[in-house]
Amino acid sequence: MLSTSLFRLTIPVPLSALIILLLSLLKPLLSNAQAPKAGPVEVMVVGFDHLNQLYNKQPESDIFSPKKQAELARLRAQLARFRPDAIMLEAEPREQPRLDSLYERYRAGQLAFAALPEGRGERYQVGFVLARQLGLPAPRGIDYYAATSQSLLATGHNISYFQRDLKLLQTTARPLRRMVQHDSLSLYDYLALANQPALIALSHRAMFNTPALVTSGTFAATGTNTQDLGQVDTAYIGAHYITLFYNRNLKIYANILRAQQQAQARRVLVMMGQNHVGVLEELFAANPNYQVVHAANYLKTKSSHLIKALPLPPAPR
Repeated sequence: MLSTSLFRLTIPVPLSALIILLLSLLKPLLSNAQAPKAGPVEVMVVGFDHLNQLYNKQPESDIFSPKKQAELARLRAQLARFRPDAIMLEAEPREQPRLDSLYERYRAGQLAFAALPEGRGERYQVGFVLARQLGLPAPRGIDYYAATSQSLLATGHNISYFQRDLKLLQTTARPLRRMVQHDSLSLYDYLALANQPALIALSHRAMFNTPALVTSGTFAATGTNTQDLGQVDTAYIGAHYITLFYNRNLKIYANILRAQQQAQARRVLVMMGQNHVGVLEELFAANPNYQVVHAANYLKTKSSHLIKALPLPPAPR
């Protein structure tokens, strides 16, 4: 009888073939495994009083003075702690080629801000400098330009409520600005105060909430408005006034969303005029894909007593 061992064949299998076989068996399991989900994109909107408008021809008000440059360095150091991977600022998207060109010259050491008519502005003094410091590409322009003056809403039932909030905002902010111009308040503390919740809430309420009380009025003939949103319903004159501001900010919001998606940024620093902060934070807070980070978390100040006396307006009767 022949041994059955004579009919057994031993076929060596290469290790690489075993690995391929194993991976093919595991592939369905791996494809079903969920990749870890990225958290929401963090957005910090920082409000500015436009720095180029602070200069009143007096040396104490000059952004280029050594003292104010040191104060700006402190501001940038605090904003850098947010670790943004994209910086966006108050310039329109159509200005991007110029921003890119100027930023490349600045990174190459071929651009002095003093040579620019708007060189004292925050887009350069903060946006460009911080972007280079963090090794980021050129800041992105996300503005939608429109001009609407606060004096446009001039008459109507309940106009006193709007005038009261507007006066409160002006009598709070203007003395702070004068203090900065005379070097009795640091530029850092001024901008830190501008981003405190109490002042953000006041400017937001004055522009986006209280005017809705005003009815049956008219816009001032001397007021500035560059937006045409159709026929003005004077019965709701205050609501239409809010619409002018809201329309611009919705388009700014859309520009930020587009720029963030194009850059695939995860931590976005947005630099805008202070009265944009409240409405933009409101829009981002309603979007589950984004998380609002308040600038006050990074811009700490010991001068908060200058705005702590802000009263809350009584509810209309």
